Amino acid sequence: MTNYGFHNAMSEAGVEVEVTSVGDRYVTEALREKGWVLGGEQSGHIISTDYAPTGDGIAAALMTLDALGGRPLGESGVMTKLPQTLVNVTVNDREAIGEATVVWDAVDRANGELEGRGRVLLRPSGTEPLIRVMVEAPTQDEAESVCAALVDLVKAELA
Repeated sequence: MTNYGFHNAMSEAGVEVEVTSVGDRYVTEALREKGWVLGGEQSGHIISTDYAPTGDGIAAALMTLDALGGRPLGESGVMTKLPQTLVNVTVNDREAIGEATVVWDAVDRANGELEGRGRVLLRPSGTEPLIRVMVEAPTQDEAESVCAALVDLVKAELA
């Protein structure tokens, strides 16, 4: 669920990014498989296998400060964060999303319309009866509009 602006910045810098399922264990697993030392999640969990096998907030903060070289974070120029809207939709059966072709068709259409400018992520919660609908777009209005339409559809199909 890392911001699309990060993916753009890494692509422009020629840095390969691996997208995993949500969770530190998946990030750590991918790091081992690729032989990489740095990974993380939007939640702020940053894993540097040079220091620890799991996320360590203090180590991540110190590494970030070191990488910024004294510049304020807002002036780092590393990436432009895209506006993001995330809505959790309560459903009767979160697993039913797998067979909700009407919803997935709408997600595919929205991703096609946002291609190169943003994206849609839709996934069931791993622990609650929720479907998480996240949209990133160049403007907050567009992110909210696309997200609202998908939320309405998820509610109609699964709530």
